[in-house]
Amino acid sequence: MAPMHEMIQIFTDWLLLYGGPILFILLVLGIVGLPIPDETLLVLSGWLVATGRLEAIPTLFCAITGSMCGITISYWLGLHTGSWLIKKYGHRLRITEARMKKIYVWYAKIGKWTLLIGYFIPVIRHLAGYAAGSLKLSRKDFILFAYTGAILWSITFLSIGYFLLIEVWNI
Repeated sequence: MAPMHEMIQIFTDWLLLYGGPILFILLVLGIVGLPIPDETLLVLSGWLVATGRLEAIPTLFCAITGSMCGITISYWLGLHTGSWLIKKYGHRLRITEARMKKIYVWYAKIGKWTLLIGYFIPVIRHLAGYAAGSLKLSRKDFILFAYTGAILWSITFLSIGYFLLIEVWNI
């Protein structure tokens, strides 16, 4: 795997060449679970907006919609494969029917908040949509919590990149 500075250069080149669409694609793939440094990508995009090399509104739009699409794909995968995967391979992870019942009860009470807060926690971000789908969280609750999380997460990390450059480096 390439060192972090090389990856940042590659992402910078892609963002400058392809703009928002590549940000969208990378965030979809990252949220679904591929090893893409999502937060780094968003901070970098915010920095490129601050330097005037990316436009703010299209970048924000692509970040939010990429995050929403990624978690929606994860939800769909969980909805359509979750129970089957758990029944087939759950025993390898010591997931029993009794544990699944406890998880269902817990998720019914507070699990939907995992979709919102989970964006800010690596690994949880990648599993929250899948878990919500496999546990059959309603689409209405999924959309409300997951999409709100996508908006807050995208704005937060784009802002970190934007304001870090302006405030810390006085540019």
